[in-house]
Amino acid sequence: MSNHPLQALLNPTSIAVLGASEKTGSVGNEVLVNLDKGQYAGHIYAVNPAYQTVNGLSCYPSLEALPATPEHVIFAVSDSRIEACFDEMVALGIRACTIFSSLILADDKSPNLRQRMQTKIDHSGVLVAGANCMGFYNVRDGLLAGGFDTRTHKRPGNVSLISQSGAGMSGIVDAERRIEFNFAVSTGYELSVSLEDYLDYALDLPETRVVGLFMETSRYPDKLIAALQKAVQRQIPIVALKVGRTALSAQMALSHSGALAGSDEAYSALFDRYGVQRVDDMDQLATALIMFSQAQQLGDGQLVCLHDSGGERQLLIDLADSQQVSLAALSDNTQKRIAQDIDPGLPIVNPLDGWGAGGVDAPQRMANCFEALVADPGAALGAVVHDRGPDGEVYPAYIEYLKQAKKNTSKPVFLVANRQGSGSDNLAITSTSEGLPVIDGVSQFLTGVRCLIGYRDFLRRGDEPLPILDASRVKSWRKKLGLQGTISEALSSQCLADLGLPMLIGCEVADQLQLLAYAETASYPVVLKTAEAGINHKSDCNGVVLNIESQQQLLEAYRDLQRRLGSKALVAPMIEDQGVEMILGVSSDEQWGPVIVMGLGGVYAEMLADTSVLVPPFSQQTARRALDRLLMKELLSGYRGRAAVDVDAFCRAASLLSVVAVELKDVVAEIDINPMMVRVDGCLGLDALMVTK
Repeated sequence: MSNHPLQALLNPTSIAVLGASEKTGSVGNEVLVNLDKGQYAGHIYAVNPAYQTVNGLSCYPSLEALPATPEHVIFAVSDSRIEACFDEMVALGIRACTIFSSLILADDKSPNLRQRMQTKIDHSGVLVAGANCMGFYNVRDGLLAGGFDTRTHKRPGNVSLISQSGAGMSGIVDAERRIEFNFAVSTGYELSVSLEDYLDYALDLPETRVVGLFMETSRYPDKLIAALQKAVQRQIPIVALKVGRTALSAQMALSHSGALAGSDEAYSALFDRYGVQRVDDMDQLATALIMFSQAQQLGDGQLVCLHDSGGERQLLIDLADSQQVSLAALSDNTQKRIAQDIDPGLPIVNPLDGWGAGGVDAPQRMANCFEALVADPGAALGAVVHDRGPDGEVYPAYIEYLKQAKKNTSKPVFLVANRQGSGSDNLAITSTSEGLPVIDGVSQFLTGVRCLIGYRDFLRRGDEPLPILDASRVKSWRKKLGLQGTISEALSSQCLADLGLPMLIGCEVADQLQLLAYAETASYPVVLKTAEAGINHKSDCNGVVLNIESQQQLLEAYRDLQRRLGSKALVAPMIEDQGVEMILGVSSDEQWGPVIVMGLGGVYAEMLADTSVLVPPFSQQTARRALDRLLMKELLSGYRGRAAVDVDAFCRAASLLSVVAVELKDVVAEIDINPMMVRVDGCLGLDALMVTK
C-alpha cells in the first residue's frame, strides 16, 4: 500500500493536530483521544499557541514552529482561521490534511469560504479529506482520524465503508460491533479526494473482503467505473445504499453535497453491470456487510431455514417471496435424515418447523435437523430462524446448532432473530466475530441472502458474447447522421435495419403524385402516418391512420393529413396485432452516457413504468435477465390462452441496439423503437425515432 496515491492522506508517517486542546469533548481533544485509541504508531504534533502541553504532548504555537515537517495536518480550528492556516500548511510543503468543518461563515463574501478553499486546494494539489466530514478510520494501520467519539476497533477487520453521509458512516461504524472494519471514511464535500478515490484505496487493502457504499452521487463517473471493474477483477463484492431516488431526495442531495444525484435508473443499470448489490436502508447495508464478511463461500442452490414456530415459518415464506429469494427443495436423502430426528406429524419441508413436543433431547435433534438441511445439495446457505430470549439475550443452544452445521459442511450459517427487541447480548457480537453471525430481523436477513446469491450468480456469468456490427456500415451511418438536423422516421428505420435490427421499412412521400405511385403496387391493408418534422408523437395529433384497405381510402386519409399537418407522410404495410407490444430505446444519461430502456409497451410502460434500464453494450443473456424482472413478464410467456412470443428475438435485438448505441454515441442522443411487436416467430420494430446530438 505504500505506493498508493492516497498514502500521505490515509496512512501518513506523522500528523500535526492544528487546534489541539485539553478541553474534553472538543474536536481538538477528540482527535488526540482517537489517535491514542487507535494506537497510531507515527509521530503526533500538537499545535495551539494557548498551550505548552496537551494530553502529555509538547504543544507548539504554529506549524512553522514544529521541529519537523509533518506529512498530514488535521484541522481543529474555526472556519474564520482556516484559510490562513491552510496557506501556512501549503507554504511548508505539507501535502495532505483533514478538514471536519463545513466552511461556512456568517458574514461571508463572494466567492464564499468553500469556493475560496476549493480554489486554493485546486492550485496546491493538496490531498484533502473533507471538508464537512467525520474523518476516516484506517483501522488496519491504527489511524483513527476522527474528530468525534468512536468505539475501539479490533484489528484487522475485513470490511470497508465509504459514506458520503457523515452519520451514514458513524451510524454503522460506531453502532454495529458485529462488523470488523479495516477502513471507513466520511467523504464530505470531496474537495480533492472523492468517493471513487477512497473506493480504489479500499480495494487495494489486502484484507478487504467487502465494501459498503453510502452514496449520494458519483462526481467522477469514469473513475467509479474503473473502481467497479477492479472490484470485479478481484472478486470483492460491493453493497451500495444509493439515495436520491425521488425528486425531493435528489434535491436534498444537491443542497447537501453540491452535486447532482443523477438518474436513479442509470445507477441501477450501472450496478447491475458490475455486480453491485443494492440495498434500501442502513439496516440492510449493515446486515449485508456482516453476511458478506464471513469466510465461508456460498454453495450452489438456495436458502434453507430451521424454525421453531409454524407461524413464523409462514412469515418467512411470505417475505422471501416478496423479496424474490428462492427456498431450496429438499432431496430424498435429506428428508430421510430429518425423519430420524423430527417429531411425527411435522412436515419435512424447507423451511422446516422442527420443534414438536420438546424434551431434553430436543436441542440435539434440532441441531441434527439443521445440519441435514445445510448439507443438502440444493442448499447454498442455512439459517436458524428463532426469537431472542428474555431481555434480548441469545440462547447459547442456538449457537450450538450453527457450530454443528459449520463443522460438518463448508457453507455459511446464520442465527436470525425474527426481531431484536429492546435488549442486547454480547454473545451476538462474540459469536459473529467467530464466524457464527447473529442477524436481527428476517427482512434484513433476506435482503442479505438476495445480495449474496445475486453476487454469486453475477460472478458465474463469465464473458457473454456481444453482436458484431459491420464497421463500414457504422462509419457510413455515423457520417450520414452527423449531417442531419432532423432524422425522419423513414431514415431512422433504414439506419437501424441496415445495422441489423428487424424494422418495418415504409415509403416516405411528399405529395399526392408520390403517394399514387406507391398505391399502384401496394398490398393492402396499409398504415399512413404524418412525417412532418417536429411531430415525434404522431398519435397525439391524430397523425396515424390504420387499416387502410384501398387506394381510395389511402388518398382520402392522405388529403386529411395534408390539410391538418402537412404534406410529408409515411406509408407502410399494416402489421396485424398478433403479438406483444414492447419498447426498446436509447437515452443519454447526464453522467453515464447512453443507456438502454426496454420493457412492455403501451400503458404498461406509461402507467406502470414496467421497464428495465441497462448500460450498453450487453449480451442477449443480460437482456433476458432484465426482462425477467418486469412486473408483467407473464404476458410474454403466454397468458389466458395466448401463444408465447419469441422473447429470444427481442433480446437479440436489444443486445444489438446496445452495441449500436455505443458505436453511434458521438452523433446520436436518443433512439426510440416504439412499438416493437414481439410475435411468435420473431419481432419487428414498427416505428422509430432518432435524435442527433
